[in-house]
Amino acid sequence: MRGFARYLQAIDPATEVPPPGLLAVPRRRPAPYLYSPDEIVLLLVTTRRLRPPLRAATYRALIGLLAAAGMRLGEALTLTRKDVDLDDGVLLIRHAKFDRMRLVPLHPSVTAVLRDYAATRDRLCPTPRVDRFFVSIRGRALRGSEVDRIFAMMTVRLGLRAAAVRPRVHDLRHSFAVRTLIDWQREGADIPALVPVLSTYLGHVEPANTYWYLSAVPELMQLAAARLEHQHGDRS
Repeated sequence: MRGFARYLQAIDPATEVPPPGLLAVPRRRPAPYLYSPDEIVLLLVTTRRLRPPLRAATYRALIGLLAAAGMRLGEALTLTRKDVDLDDGVLLIRHAKFDRMRLVPLHPSVTAVLRDYAATRDRLCPTPRVDRFFVSIRGRALRGSEVDRIFAMMTVRLGLRAAAVRPRVHDLRHSFAVRTLIDWQREGADIPALVPVLSTYLGHVEPANTYWYLSAVPELMQLAAARLEHQHGDRS
């Protein structure tokens, strides 16, 4: 547009040329890696090879929670013991994105895993230095950079990581969102009505942010197209 405006200005000096940097360049998000259910199981199995035992238990519970609840890594790492209600199966996210607070209900199977982890953690680390739910092998708060490093090592062991393929911890969140919508499509659910529910569960400010997670997925597009064709056939 600036080039075109400069061209017009040569004809009409009154033409205004927009200054550089007037509009921000949209941030390009990295293409997500969508984990299959089998790959998530393999990730959980691989955590058993980590040493010492407290690290293995921590990463098994952490990765399982991220995969099953679609949480952000930072949200999980800042959970305190009081934030994890193992009786009712609910997490309290105190400082989500934009400093918002929300409740995250859990499936009973996830709650059971977290309860087992808490017992193992307290046995292996009876005097932690922080009140975080997930702790390091020294009883300190887990750092995101350390989680990324361990996770990268695990994906290399599984053969998931290559020069052009770099699975991230955050991709577990994307995989959760996509898998949820795929299940809804297969069940014939009312997707427009349910997307705001998923958006709230993920902690998005508005549903538009959720739709980005659900884009460019061949399986999802095929299901949506088949459902649209079926509905169109019923009306014919």
